[in-house]
Amino acid sequence: MTLEDQARAALRRGDIPGAASAAQTLCQSAPGDPAGPFLAGMAAAESGQFGKALPLLQRAAQMAPGNAEYLAQLAKTLILLRRDGEAGQVVARALALPCTDPLALDTLGCVLARLGDHEASLAPFTGAVAGAPDNLDYRYNLAAALGFTGKVDKARAHYEAILAADPGNARVHYALSILERQTHETNNVARLEDVLASDPPPGDTLRLRYALAKELEDIGSPAEAFAQLRAANTAHKRATGYDFAQDAAIFEALEALFQRTDTTLATRPGCPDAAPIFVVGMPRTGTTLVDRILSSHRDVEATGELQAMPLAVKQMARTTSRQVIDAQTIAASANCPPAAIGEAYLARARHHRRSKTPRFTDKLPANFLYIGHILQALPNAQIVCLRRGAMDTVWSNLRNLFATQSAYYAYSYDLMDTARYYARFDALMAFWETRFPGRVLQFGYEALVDNQEKETRRLLAHCGLDWDAACLDFHRNTAAVATPSAAQVRRTLNRDGIGRWKTHAADMEKVAAFFHARGIALD
Repeated sequence: MTLEDQARAALRRGDIPGAASAAQTLCQSAPGDPAGPFLAGMAAAESGQFGKALPLLQRAAQMAPGNAEYLAQLAKTLILLRRDGEAGQVVARALALPCTDPLALDTLGCVLARLGDHEASLAPFTGAVAGAPDNLDYRYNLAAALGFTGKVDKARAHYEAILAADPGNARVHYALSILERQTHETNNVARLEDVLASDPPPGDTLRLRYALAKELEDIGSPAEAFAQLRAANTAHKRATGYDFAQDAAIFEALEALFQRTDTTLATRPGCPDAAPIFVVGMPRTGTTLVDRILSSHRDVEATGELQAMPLAVKQMARTTSRQVIDAQTIAASANCPPAAIGEAYLARARHHRRSKTPRFTDKLPANFLYIGHILQALPNAQIVCLRRGAMDTVWSNLRNLFATQSAYYAYSYDLMDTARYYARFDALMAFWETRFPGRVLQFGYEALVDNQEKETRRLLAHCGLDWDAACLDFHRNTAAVATPSAAQVRRTLNRDGIGRWKTHAADMEKVAAFFHARGIALD
């Protein structure tokens, strides 16, 4: 067995020291062989040392520029280091080369997905499944991309193929449940109950209960749905140890910072670029719908939920905490030149743009936390905050499973934590209006449903866009949607989501009392 074979075999069985040792020996004995630095880089990446892996993979790609496998792993490392622009350039080089290696193709698809180009990811994901049809991870990635791009029947077929081989696959069960609305005639309730009865591990149980709750809600069994959510969330909150004080500290730090007028952030000019339109708000309130309306305009491109502003502030603040946003980072941003934040944001956002339209949307809901930074750093940008009835907002947050590792959504696994978070969001939006009057359009979901054209005209006017009737036909927009709203936004406007909390009124009495005591309207 050659040294290259030894290193690859060690990587496959998870023996990282063995892979690193064989790769190092190969580098020393055959310095002209690009496999040496490539495998050394792979061993470093597998151990989480991406900074160490990068120059090794770059050297391998320079030595063998026609090797798509090397380029794929280089692109993956760049994306993990949040160097999106370089990752995109490397992926483009790799896609121009002939490649039949399933792992390399799947890796390229994953990088494209991270860049938000789900349509482009279909080709490499399809190639990966063709080359390794029994690899369930490859098939899952293809199914997810098909779902994001509206190819529901094909996505379902691949998900079902995975379950045929792995009946307990919890992430597939969850993906199937949210792929489309279930009916009494076609649903997966019995199958989900059977899998839950097999006592799966906690992470799987969380996904399975959310999937079951969604399907029970779809078929008109709200009490059973709520019981599943309660069970799932009680266990998950206990496991995470979340305390609402963690989020309260962020809100307090933001208000303290932007009450001041003597900071560098407040006294220096920002970046004049007027291209961005930020769509913000509590998640699951219709932000994807507003994004689809805006990106149906001939002058606007949707770039997805970018992390560009949070990362730009973190980058400029230079804090060492592991959290992207925390009180320390917010306080340190007081000393950041706003133009530098704006330029850092635009540099990151630029890598996600694929058209030449003059405007683009950034639909990260949590950017409502960064409204002050946005208006200082990009004073000509436009911001739209979608508002929805308080009780519907709490219910929609509770019933949707967000990224479980994301601190943005840690509040959502408890009914009263979600109510507290909404109350702080509501207060922060009032603060932004006082601090930056008229700069944020607070746009009502219910009003949009009741008078689509009138509210769409108001939305476009605020964003400085002329009238485009295509915005009324947002459901015909063919762009990919990588959120749980994918099925809804491909339908015309309807009132299905308004007042849904009332089905659970008895279970949400404490929330209603909490809002009433604070003068927050329920609808």
